[in-house]
Amino acid sequence: MRRFVIALLLASAGLASCTTPQSSAIKIDDRTYKIEGPGIPGGAEAPNRRMASRICPGGYRVLESTNFKREVVEGTVTNWVIRCL
Repeated sequence: MRRFVIALLLASAGLASCTTPQSSAIKIDDRTYKIEGPGIPGGAEAPNRRMASRICPGGYRVLESTNFKREVVEGTVTNWVIRCL
């Protein structure tokens, strides 16, 4: 029984570390995308930068950036509109 509890705790800790915040992208135009970031305390832009680098490997320019809070617990959501170079 004790081994089962230990294995269950280790598995839950491992699964919790795999759930990093992810951004999602919507194509607006030929080279223009809207990236919707997750709610992160402090409004970090790292998930948006990672998504933009995947979409535009040759580089990108941020045309518009908006920050807002949906809920206090969720954190600041950062949305970008980017254009690939």
